[in-house]
Amino acid sequence: MATERYNPREVEPRWQKQWTEDKIFETQNDDPREKYYVLEMFPYPSGRIHMGHVRNYAMGDVVARFKRARGYNVLHPMGWDAFGMPAENAAMKNKIHPKNWTYENIATMRGQLKSMGLSLDWSREFATCDVEYYQHQQALFIDMMEKGLVYRKNSKVNWDPVDMTVLANEQVIDGRGWRSGALVEQRELTQWFFKITDFAQDLLDQLDHLDQWPEKVRLMQRNWIGRSEGLTLRWAVVAETAPTGIDEISVYTTRPDTLFGASFLAISADHPAAKAAAEKDPAIAAFCEECQHAGTSLAALETAEKKGMDTGIRVTHPFDDNWQVPVYIANFVLMDYGTGAIFGCPSGDQRDLDFANKYELPIVPVVLPTGMSEDAFTVTTEAYAGDGTMINSRFLNGLDTETAFQTVADKLSSTLLNGAPQAERKVNFRLRDWGISRQRYWGCPIPVIHCEVCGVVPVPKKDLPVKLPDDVTFDVPGNPLDRHPTWRHVGCPQCGKPARRETDTMDTFVDSSWYYTRFTAPWETQPTDVAAANAWLPVDQYIGGIEHAILHLLYSRFFTRAMRETGHVGLAEPFKGLFTQGMVVHETYSRGEGAQREWIEPAQIRIEEIDGKRRALLLDGGDEVAIGAIEKMSKSKKNVVDPDDIIASYGADTARFFVLSDSPPDRDVIWTEAGVEGAHRFVQRVWRLVSESAEQMMSVVSNPAKEGEALALSRAAHRTLMQVQGDYERLAFNKAVARIYELVNALAQPLTTIAAGKADQAMVEAGKNAVEILLHIIAPMTPHLAEECWRVLGNSGLIAQATWPSYDESLVAENEITLPVQINGKKRADLTIARDAGQSQIEEAVLALDSVKAALDGKAPRKIIVVPQRIVNVVV
Repeated sequence: MATERYNPREVEPRWQKQWTEDKIFETQNDDPREKYYVLEMFPYPSGRIHMGHVRNYAMGDVVARFKRARGYNVLHPMGWDAFGMPAENAAMKNKIHPKNWTYENIATMRGQLKSMGLSLDWSREFATCDVEYYQHQQALFIDMMEKGLVYRKNSKVNWDPVDMTVLANEQVIDGRGWRSGALVEQRELTQWFFKITDFAQDLLDQLDHLDQWPEKVRLMQRNWIGRSEGLTLRWAVVAETAPTGIDEISVYTTRPDTLFGASFLAISADHPAAKAAAEKDPAIAAFCEECQHAGTSLAALETAEKKGMDTGIRVTHPFDDNWQVPVYIANFVLMDYGTGAIFGCPSGDQRDLDFANKYELPIVPVVLPTGMSEDAFTVTTEAYAGDGTMINSRFLNGLDTETAFQTVADKLSSTLLNGAPQAERKVNFRLRDWGISRQRYWGCPIPVIHCEVCGVVPVPKKDLPVKLPDDVTFDVPGNPLDRHPTWRHVGCPQCGKPARRETDTMDTFVDSSWYYTRFTAPWETQPTDVAAANAWLPVDQYIGGIEHAILHLLYSRFFTRAMRETGHVGLAEPFKGLFTQGMVVHETYSRGEGAQREWIEPAQIRIEEIDGKRRALLLDGGDEVAIGAIEKMSKSKKNVVDPDDIIASYGADTARFFVLSDSPPDRDVIWTEAGVEGAHRFVQRVWRLVSESAEQMMSVVSNPAKEGEALALSRAAHRTLMQVQGDYERLAFNKAVARIYELVNALAQPLTTIAAGKADQAMVEAGKNAVEILLHIIAPMTPHLAEECWRVLGNSGLIAQATWPSYDESLVAENEITLPVQINGKKRADLTIARDAGQSQIEEAVLALDSVKAALDGKAPRKIIVVPQRIVNVVV
């Protein structure tokens, strides 16, 4: 029978409406079933969702729907990471309040996400800018203060003099502010810090137990935490070169074995010795000032040109009073790392070597690589940082590097300098405490009050929340809270005298460091319902971009520990399983060159292919434009596809199916019109095959075949069910899609025969069973299509609430095995034969093999030895 084409514009809203009315995705905390918590990193409400959101949330939705069908009580919530500078920038640009801009964007994006048919529990939705959310964040801050996990100190920060705010290291690009383009200054500001370093060793140790995290993420966190074992070593300053008050310089080193290769000390521009030298030398002062205009991130330090200036200060080598080493100020040394000073061994460190070559400092090889001749070993442009045998190192010569390390450590630990050991063994961490102060309005107010009498006083919890005032202006740069006429003025909660509120707000990473905990009971009047949090956490499957591998994930791990210390949760690790998905990328299109280049949106061009050559032509006018590289979708390159356009044209299921099908989920997916059209054809094909045969199958019992003509169909369906089940467990969505395509191909002819009324009863029953299996396995990916097919097949209820089917073991068992065949003990062939074949059948089949025939040359074998299910050996 003829059937109407599948119309997603009619079907998808209808099923979304029913899911919402029936509240089938709202989760109950008291449900007795085993829990499963799946969560995608929540979005920033920038205005519209993009295809990266579609891919991210489609992946999480497949997991949620699959686990729900498998009988779990699934928590799959959604919220908004809603504070931050973009809202303030929009306020300044568009003369709109950040709150209005943010909530308008949330409303738009919520509607877009709902049109995707995601099985989200919208009843738990919140935005981090909701007062009801950030008041609990303020309570957590106060609890952390009481536990000694929060403190305030002067700190070097990146300061944008135009935007008048602190910038994160990542927001400093080539020494300039990412938004204003102004030269960044390094300033000393009083900042609030979280003591993440208190947990450095535990954060490092527990990475070994996060076996459901990608190894690359764990490695990135290990490197960021950066545990090292070394020495804190004090160098005596030569008296006649010493600035006032400086008689020694302390360095931290992990390679004391290379001390005899030292050719310089490098100190930070903020080091006391540098400041003392700058007071007497204008050139040094000018160089220190230059060092203030650079990013403080390690990435910025690694990529910047290495510069230095000789201070004139000299230090005495720890093992030779007659050996003086020059002290340089260097732009790659930060006061916040180690002691703010290093010793440079050019032969053993590439950065030190580049510096030494630039300033013509000595280069002495001190570690000989294993297997090399000392006469032939030199270091000129490439340092050797590995292990080996010590050379040019006096009493260390001939020792391996580990023994040399211990020898130096022992000697210097027992040597006195100014009455104290010259060296001390020390474990150091690269990780630094988390500075959370931001000089902006649109963030969570830090709940403290500054009193001239009482000092820093936390806001009493009974007075929370500290709400952001609505009546602020953005007509001039800087923090509007500093300019507000009344908000900052308050009485001290201890002495009652006039005091002032803290006007810094919290880093938005704080907002996203505990939201997964709040989702477990967002109605609770405390930050958490401890029992609910402990029951739901850790998140079983967390999904998001690799760009959050360090900061967000590390901060969240710290925050869970801090919340455990303050009694809000009972565990340390927030995320049991982590999956980092690839990006959605697209070709770029442009015309013109250089500064005149104009980027063209994909919606404005059409692609034609003639004689194997692809051309991009403007829809308006037909002019040809250049096809450029495939890149991450971005507004700047205009290679963006609007999800609304795709959903309007093809439907949400097509968009979901395509982003899940084209490549492994941890790799980038290339968006192509042809790929989307292919996914759409698949949706239409499934609908046609099912709807045209549904009438014939409605009245029969779903029953897999165990014999006869329909057996092959039942085997294909049940094997696919078993395989896709495993694929979903492993998040191997693209493999599941490939198997689903194969099953649909296997179904095509039987369903056509059924639709024509030409199939026997066994085939119709097996066909219905296979179709039901198909609908169950596509339901997590294309839920609207599955519901519509489920309905026309005559099933009651929703497939979204149906139980995942079980595969028949007898139908998925492999019926053939492959046995290696040896001739006189040497393998010569493989024999594929029925698993239950007897001795005589195997012997007959072996003798029919060409290689065996050739070896026997017409003679009978002396013996055939069959090891059941293992091997066959023919003795000639």
